[in-house]
Amino acid sequence: MPLYFQVAERIAGAIQAGELPPGTRLDNEIQLADRLGLSRPTVRQAIQYLVDKGLLVRKRGVGTQVVHGQVKRAVELTSLYDDLRRAGQRPQTRVLSIDTVPAEEDVAVALGVAPGMAVLRLERLRYASGEPLALLHNWLPLELAPLTVEALQERGLYELLRSAGIRMRVANQRIGARSATPAESRLLEERRGCPLLTMVRTTYDDQGRAVEHGSHVYRASHYSLEVTLVER
Repeated sequence: MPLYFQVAERIAGAIQAGELPPGTRLDNEIQLADRLGLSRPTVRQAIQYLVDKGLLVRKRGVGTQVVHGQVKRAVELTSLYDDLRRAGQRPQTRVLSIDTVPAEEDVAVALGVAPGMAVLRLERLRYASGEPLALLHNWLPLELAPLTVEALQERGLYELLRSAGIRMRVANQRIGARSATPAESRLLEERRGCPLLTMVRTTYDDQGRAVEHGSHVYRASHYSLEVTLVER
């Protein structure tokens, strides 16, 4: 068994046992190598292995930390904000943009409007327990609900829509995966080309009207979707 793997397993065991709780900062590579009596390249390889597995994260200016537990989300017609709050993950939102744009063809088809028709576009970065988790893009018909930067930072989109009297009943959703773009890697504090989960969803109200179309990406190391299957 390679020496770096033995070191990685030892650290992983301490994480799983709760000896290194989420947020714990590890000693730097030189200190760890001295304490364990190993070479620095061996320690560096062990840490990188755990970073790739999603157990550790490197933060510029902070060092290497134990990550918070992976967010597991059931596939239901709920918002990420609501699910995080229910799970005690302390959701936070950074609104990157909110503006009116002409609907591109795929958005127009999803919302049932003419291509080029003005729609509201939102771009948000969602955090869970202080860690960036997802980059969210949403398009909505204009004047559907009063949405402001301040409101979107304090509350989830679905909560705001429900407050405006919109009753969401069904959604079409497609889940996939791809590599992160350089911009996504920077915003999500991941390495370039890291794997991301993708979700495209169109939500309809109780009148069958499309009220929201979203295209979201999630850090695969921090997020998973759970589905219950029932035999028929």
